[in-house]
Amino acid sequence: MAYKNLSEFIEKLEKEGELIRITVPVSHELEITEITDRISKGPANKNKALLFENVVGYDMPVLINAFGSARRMAMALGVETLEELNHNLSRLIDMKLPEGFGAAMGRATELLSALRAVGLKPHKVKKAPCQEVVHIEDASLNMLPALKCWPHDGGRYITLMQVITRDPITNQRNVGMYRVQIFDDKTAAMHWQRHKGGAEHERLARETAKPIIPAAIVLGGDPAQMWCASAPLPPGIDEYLLAGWLRGKPVEFVDCVTQPLEVPANAEIVIEGYVDPNDQRIEGPFGDHTGFYTPADTFPTFHVTAITHRRQAIYPTTIVGKPPMEDYWMGKATERLFLPLMKIFQGEIVDVNMPAEGVFHNLIIVSIRKRYPGHPQKVMYGLWGLGLMMLTKCIVIVDHDVDVHNLSDVAWRVLGNVDWRRDVVIVDGPVDQLDHSAVRDSFGGKIGIDATAKGPADGHPRGWPEEIEMSPEIKALVDERWSLYGLD
Repeated sequence: MAYKNLSEFIEKLEKEGELIRITVPVSHELEITEITDRISKGPANKNKALLFENVVGYDMPVLINAFGSARRMAMALGVETLEELNHNLSRLIDMKLPEGFGAAMGRATELLSALRAVGLKPHKVKKAPCQEVVHIEDASLNMLPALKCWPHDGGRYITLMQVITRDPITNQRNVGMYRVQIFDDKTAAMHWQRHKGGAEHERLARETAKPIIPAAIVLGGDPAQMWCASAPLPPGIDEYLLAGWLRGKPVEFVDCVTQPLEVPANAEIVIEGYVDPNDQRIEGPFGDHTGFYTPADTFPTFHVTAITHRRQAIYPTTIVGKPPMEDYWMGKATERLFLPLMKIFQGEIVDVNMPAEGVFHNLIIVSIRKRYPGHPQKVMYGLWGLGLMMLTKCIVIVDHDVDVHNLSDVAWRVLGNVDWRRDVVIVDGPVDQLDHSAVRDSFGGKIGIDATAKGPADGHPRGWPEEIEMSPEIKALVDERWSLYGLD
């Protein structure tokens, strides 16, 4: 389903009882965060999207927690359940186990071609709703109701955006979601971490003596394209192609008014400008999705050249902190959609779970069809070599019949099936730049745990015990007689 704009998605949320409008005056500093945090962590029937219509000092309403549940995230991407993302992409590509790396790469190329065909190539328009109002000389970031989320944050932050840049060499577009700290009316910090596409464009700009990187910060639009900015796609796949496939309709673009870039025409707000890698400033601290404050560090500065927006623009935002919060459900959508991509390279994978407690990069639980000694370790190393999965601190491998989403069952298997000397792999490698426990910035130790059943081929000659299960005949008998026991 393709929403025309963010307002249409809001209408859908309200119709489905998933939106609360708050009309009393509220502050953009801390108050909205505290309200939203209580809602996102409260009872499921109270967890709603929030539209703050009266933010003190600003004309724009603020939308938050729009993706903050499985149901709303599914609605945003046009499916009934998030599991449909897995099934839909699996149908798009042939999921037979590739025979060797070359076959896997061929399958990945087929996926790119399929997305280009089914996602439809984005096309341009000359007039766009996102440019109904244009500010150039009078452009000011202070017109936006950006939040100060947590007490020790370094300032106000733009958080739910699509940052558009182009590769200085190939001109290929990248779309990322990086927090932006507002310094003043014309400048902000661009917090693209070293492993992300924007940071790669900065590195290439330095190497090619092209110091200025045109950039656009896009707020709003169809929720699918908003979410796609957070998707860790393989190199060579345009995020907006994925958005087009999810929408079943191409993303329309319009030329920026001051920068050589195209932006989604249906956006609410577009901040045009450029990133100067030679203008490095202190950004942070920031209360992050790890549940801790990320310390202050230096990042390049974004300079505003124009701000365009709809006449009645809505400001979309999000907050992060101790899980679960809205970003967990955005990550869960990524998990379900990217499962088929993992299977392209590792066809033995049955299912994966990246639980909220792991805040994305700290833990992934993987069930596999184990076929030979060392198979779990092969999967661990394969995942650590697969894109941003390289940042995963802990990989737990279980057998194919284990429900990876049942954390109690997984813990039981790990604690019962693992010999800590034999079944644990500890390696050094890249970790998330936000990992405060790493001994070096972005580099530290990672662990893999083989919690599968073992046999003689695995160096376990003692034999493996049979799990306790009641016989099917007795189960059927008790089912038949249940009402007689007086236990209902």
